[in-house]
Amino acid sequence: MDIDRADVLLLIGSNTTDAHPIIANRMKKAAKKGLKIIVIDPRKISMTKSAVKHLPLNVGSDIALMNGMMNVIIENDWYNEEFVKNTSLNFDELKDHLSHYPLDTVEQITGIPQEDIVEAARLYASADRGMIAYTLGITEHHCGVNNVFDIANMALLTGHIGREGTGIMPLRGQNNVQGAGDMGCLPNQLPGGVPLTNDEQRLSLEKTWGVPINPQIGHTQTGMLEKMEEGKMKGLYIIGENPIVADVHKNHTTELFKKLDFLVVQDLFMTETAELADVVLPAKGWAEVDGTYTNTDRRVQRVRKAVPAPGQALDDWKILTDLSTIMGYPMSYESSEEIWNEVREVAPNLFGGMSYERLGNEMSLQYPCPDESHPGTTLIHQEFHHNGQGKTAPFTPVHYTEPVEMPDDEYTFTLTTGRRYEPYNTHTQTKYYPDTLKRKQLEETVDMHPFDADRLNIEDGEYVKVSSRRGEVTVKTKVTEEVQPNLVFMSFHFPEVPTNVLTINEFDPISGTAEYKACAVKIEKI
Repeated sequence: MDIDRADVLLLIGSNTTDAHPIIANRMKKAAKKGLKIIVIDPRKISMTKSAVKHLPLNVGSDIALMNGMMNVIIENDWYNEEFVKNTSLNFDELKDHLSHYPLDTVEQITGIPQEDIVEAARLYASADRGMIAYTLGITEHHCGVNNVFDIANMALLTGHIGREGTGIMPLRGQNNVQGAGDMGCLPNQLPGGVPLTNDEQRLSLEKTWGVPINPQIGHTQTGMLEKMEEGKMKGLYIIGENPIVADVHKNHTTELFKKLDFLVVQDLFMTETAELADVVLPAKGWAEVDGTYTNTDRRVQRVRKAVPAPGQALDDWKILTDLSTIMGYPMSYESSEEIWNEVREVAPNLFGGMSYERLGNEMSLQYPCPDESHPGTTLIHQEFHHNGQGKTAPFTPVHYTEPVEMPDDEYTFTLTTGRRYEPYNTHTQTKYYPDTLKRKQLEETVDMHPFDADRLNIEDGEYVKVSSRRGEVTVKTKVTEEVQPNLVFMSFHFPEVPTNVLTINEFDPISGTAEYKACAVKIEKI
């Protein structure tokens, strides 16, 4: 991870200090040594203290802002003309597309002054080494995939990719998200990130495993909810997920789960979702197992059992292999290492050189690591800077679309949701903190600007009713200038305040990711 080698970092849609505190500490240290951080976020998050510039854009206007910045970069010839000429496709199409985003239009959409847009564009484009980091503030929109396309457009336009201190860094939302995807847990991929539609690789896996693999791409999580609503999916197996608390439109999701014929939950604790299950299978936690994790920069690390597991809890892989054997496909693995060696066999280009012995001696390795003499790959996309490689990186022009549900005369606020520092996700694991630990926040709050609190005659700490077209909650008020007027913020960590009864049941059509970051609500004194 090249944070300390970058000159400029665009930090967009990431409350890094609260959601990724280890990486945030590295960013703060780099800022003290000269890294210029530009925070693009509707809220005045903690990282703004380490930033040279904060662009508090209106929620959901990321594409308009990035299009405006790229338009400025092209108009001022700040883009990397040689890199674009040698590497990129569709530049003329992108240039024409961006002409529809003049500064006055972008200022109107985003709420960001024109001079700030120009300065941010100049800093990023003119840097020798520029980097972009983003997370769920980019992806949890109905246009999340298009947001990511535009980030890629920014990096390609400036040539900030494929060199030390450059590139795009998607900060993963949960532990081992990268590793789970690499193992084939995505509905459209085989192990090693190979598309399911790759006939050669799929047939090779069929030969290895001795069973046919359905070539049809599976459903995303939101797609499965749709099938449940249509009555076409009647059974569900959930591993390490608590959708009753985490998913949007909680009341609707709960009703769908109750209608299932059969629900199995495999987890560490009796979560709110597990309470609805027909069968609960107790799994071990991270400190109770041997195995590997893959972090946000493709770094595979070994973990070793540190404490014994309680009760009848088993390794996740042991539960799955026992079930498979009972259901007619014998799996006789004896250890996590044996399973990992199979991963190395079926995805050799990525993991072939990563033996347990090497991962133990060298602490970690970054893939691709195809053989045991390979040192691992610290930097990818270097081929973009090798002349003669040909044009291989297409620009993907995208248009701004406003959030699906905007404020109106009845629901006058925009609610955006996210995470707080101490709780983790649905608070299932972290709510068992000992009482001796000091915690900043013991319950959920609705964070609102002093201007809004004054006009509604609401005091800090007062309980209010927050309602949307889908549900309502009672919650304590936190009056703070971290949010803009007409914007309120809540997290989903505290089940006693089920924030996701408020959020809207709208999704990105490509990724299936829900629009957690914008819905309309009203706030009333109790």
